[in-house]
Amino acid sequence: MYGASGTITVPSTVAVIEHAVHGLILFDTGVNHRVADPETADGYWGVGLRAAYGAQAFTRAHAIDAQLDRLGYRLSDVRYVIYSHLHLDHAGGMSYFPDAVHVVQHDELRHAWWPDRWTARGYAFNDYRDTRSYDFLELAGDADLFLDGSLTVVRTAGHTPGHQGIILDLGHQERIAFMGDAAHLQEGLDGNVPMISDWNIQEKLLTYGRVRALGRAGVRTFLSHDPGHFAALPHDGVFWD
Repeated sequence: MYGASGTITVPSTVAVIEHAVHGLILFDTGVNHRVADPETADGYWGVGLRAAYGAQAFTRAHAIDAQLDRLGYRLSDVRYVIYSHLHLDHAGGMSYFPDAVHVVQHDELRHAWWPDRWTARGYAFNDYRDTRSYDFLELAGDADLFLDGSLTVVRTAGHTPGHQGIILDLGHQERIAFMGDAAHLQEGLDGNVPMISDWNIQEKLLTYGRVRALGRAGVRTFLSHDPGHFAALPHDGVFWD
């Protein structure tokens, strides 16, 4: 990653959101629990990918189902799951939530089910192989999800064909945004440097401009893999109201 040197440990952020009207919402679902076990990881992700993606530090307790249980939630409490994109470190928990509404860009769902050859490696078909009957809300651009301004989905293509982020209105003139892999590290965003794994460089650079515009508008933005951003978020049952 541009802005890092040597081996670094990066998070894969999942946001748990309690909406006063629409209940429990997740932004992304992290890595599937089977990846925590070396004996099942190769069969789930593919041979060698656990080591290639540096997932050896991932444990069973890190998986979203275990995290929700630790926080006192049931899997059935989750009403909506919004995906930044469907790469294996963001959509690994999809199958845990068969009764939720899954919010994803139409282009992203298409490329996850039928990826182009040069982008296929980032997707793990096992994450969603049994989800064809799920309730997918497929978007084609920005959307005020609940028509009340509380949660806005914004299309931020570039890393993948259907990447998206969300802006939350916390009230009191405070807004925050979860931007997934719109950029991987703040240094890459600041330097206008894309990632080698990005699907489309032109789209990614346009997305960088959009993320910077959020900052100028006073929206505090969090990237999923930036360690500093992750450290600034509430953890372990602490929350922002």
